[in-house]
Amino acid sequence: MSISTIISDTERSGVLNRKTTQYLMPQRIQAEELASHTYNIYPTYSLGKGNIHNGYKTLAAWIADHKAVVIDGYVGVLWDAVKTGLQQNLEAMGLKVNWIETADHLKEVQEVDRLVEPFMGTYESVWGTRCTLKLADLYNIDSLQQQVPDDNADITIILGTAAALAGWDAPLLYIDMPKNELQFRMRAGSITNLGADKVFEPFYMYKRFYFVDWVLLNEHKRSILPSVAVMADGQWPDSINWMLGETLRSGLYRLSHSPVRVRPWFEPGAWGGQWIKSNIKGVNSDAVNYAWSFELIVPENGLVFESDGWLLEVSFDTLMFGHAKEMLGRHAAVFGEEFPIRFDFLDTVKGGNLSIQCHPSLNYIQKHFGERITQDETYYILDCEPGAQVYLGFQETIDPEEFRKALETSQAQEQALVIEDYVQAHAAQKHDLFLIPNQTIHSAGAGNLVLEISATPYIFTFKMYDWLRLDLEGNPRPINIDHAFNNLDLTRKGEKVKDELISKQVVISQDIGATVVHLPTHEQHFYDVHRLEFDHQVVVNCEDSCHVLMVVEGRSVTVKTAEGAKQTFAYAETFVIPAACGSYTLTNDGQEPVKVIKAFLK
Repeated sequence: MSISTIISDTERSGVLNRKTTQYLMPQRIQAEELASHTYNIYPTYSLGKGNIHNGYKTLAAWIADHKAVVIDGYVGVLWDAVKTGLQQNLEAMGLKVNWIETADHLKEVQEVDRLVEPFMGTYESVWGTRCTLKLADLYNIDSLQQQVPDDNADITIILGTAAALAGWDAPLLYIDMPKNELQFRMRAGSITNLGADKVFEPFYMYKRFYFVDWVLLNEHKRSILPSVAVMADGQWPDSINWMLGETLRSGLYRLSHSPVRVRPWFEPGAWGGQWIKSNIKGVNSDAVNYAWSFELIVPENGLVFESDGWLLEVSFDTLMFGHAKEMLGRHAAVFGEEFPIRFDFLDTVKGGNLSIQCHPSLNYIQKHFGERITQDETYYILDCEPGAQVYLGFQETIDPEEFRKALETSQAQEQALVIEDYVQAHAAQKHDLFLIPNQTIHSAGAGNLVLEISATPYIFTFKMYDWLRLDLEGNPRPINIDHAFNNLDLTRKGEKVKDELISKQVVISQDIGATVVHLPTHEQHFYDVHRLEFDHQVVVNCEDSCHVLMVVEGRSVTVKTAEGAKQTFAYAETFVIPAACGSYTLTNDGQEPVKVIKAFLK
C-alpha cells in the first residue's frame, strides 16, 4: 500500500470511528518506503523477519492453544470489534468461547464520576490535577476477581481494560492504543472515558484522559509489562497486528541501545501555517493548515516496530518503563521513567501569531496540577519568512495593572490590543534561539517554523491575548488571565530581555571541517543546546547522558553508535541517542555542510 493512497477515515469498515484529516497509519508498508533520505512520517525499527503477525485469524490461532486467556488494553480500544474479530475466527475453528467483559465490573458511572471529580477542576476549566487513584479503584474488584474460566467452554477469555486485575494464571495479551488515534476516536464520539457511559465535549474528554485515565493506565501497563505474552496494536478498527511479548522485550532492549525516532503526528490549529504541508511528504494536504508536529512529545508519541513490512506501534513509555537507565544514564536518578525533553514544531509560516502566553512556575504546576517538572521552553528558528518576529518579555514601561485591565477589557468587549505597547517584538532569523523559562511572557509571531526545544510538560499554557480569534470549530479559545498573573515574572523587561532571553551563541570547539556552537540556555533550564556544524563527520561522546538531535540544515546524516547500530535521519527529523550508546558518529550524507542541533541535560 502506498502512503499516498491511505484513506483518512475508516471507510473500509463503513463506520466513522475517527474525526481527523490525518491518515491512519498503514498496517503494512512497502520496503522502498522504509528507508529514505527525506522526512519519513512512519519511522520504524526492524525486528527482522517473522516477528509481527497480522489479523484476527492468526491471533485466534495463537489463543486456541490455551484454555484461558486474559486480554487487557488501553482506553480507546474498540473492544466490540476485537471480540467480534476473535469470535468469528474461533467459531470457524469449531471452538466454544466463554466471554467475560471487564466493563461489566466497573463501578456505577456515578461512583466513578465521584472518584475522579477531585482531579477534574471545574467543568469548563482547561486543566485538572494528576490523579492519585489506582486503576482498581474504578472497578468492583471483588466481583472481577471472582470471575473464573468456564470448564464447559473450550476457551474462556476475559476481555477489556484492567483484565489483568482479575488475577488469572493465564496468558496475558495487551492491546495498546496510540494517543493520536485515541483522540481522533474521541472527537468522532466513538469512545468514552474510562468508566463513563456517554461522550462529553472533546476538551473535557481530553482533560479526563490526561489527568485521570492515562495516569491510571500507564501505571497499570508498567506493572504488567514484564508478564505480557502478546502485545497488539489496536489502532485499526477492522484488523490487528501483534507480536509475542518476548519479541517486544527483546526489541525494546535493543532499541534502548540504538538511535530512536518516534512516530510524529500533526495537528491543525487556529494559527497554523503551511510549512509542514509544503515540506513534509505524506501528510494530508487537504488539511486547512498544520499548527503542530508532535516530533517528540513522548506522553503522546509512539514507537513503530516493523517485520516483513508489518507495523506495530507501542507507546514511548513502554520503552522507558524497563529502560530508563539505558535511556537517561546518570539523569535517570532524577527523572525516573519520565523522559524530560520535548521537541515539536510550531508552524506559523503563512499563518498567524500564537497567543500571548506564559507557563507556570515549578511550585505552581506542582501545587495546582500535580506535575513534577514545569514547562520551560526555547524557540529555535528552523525557518522563517522575511519580517518574522518573536514576542518575548515586557517593555521597560510595563504597568501590570494597566496591562491586566487592557487584557480584561479586550476579552470582555472584543477589542483588539496593540500588544507591542506591552510586550517586546524581536526580529527572528534562522538558527536564532529564544529562551522562555517559566513565567516569561511570549509568543511566536506569524512567518516562523519554530523548533520548540522544551521540558516535556506541554499543555500548561496560560493565554492572555489571542488576537480575538476563534478556534477551527468556530468557538472562542480559552483565556487564562488569572493563572497568568499568578505566574508572570514582571522583571523580565527592557534590556534585560535581550541580555538574558536571547541566546548568545559562541563557538566552543573547532576542528578541520567541524565546529561546535554553544547556544546557552537560561539558568532555569535543566537542558542545554549545542549545534554541530560539519562537512563530513563528527564523533560525539554521550557522557552517560541522553541526547536529542535534529538535522536543521543539510540533506541527512547517518548515525552509527559505538556498538554498531546504524540509521539515517533526514532534514527536520528528530532522533534520540540513548545514554547507553556511549558514543556515536554523525556522517553528512550530502555535498553541502550540515548542521545538527543537540539538546541534552545539564
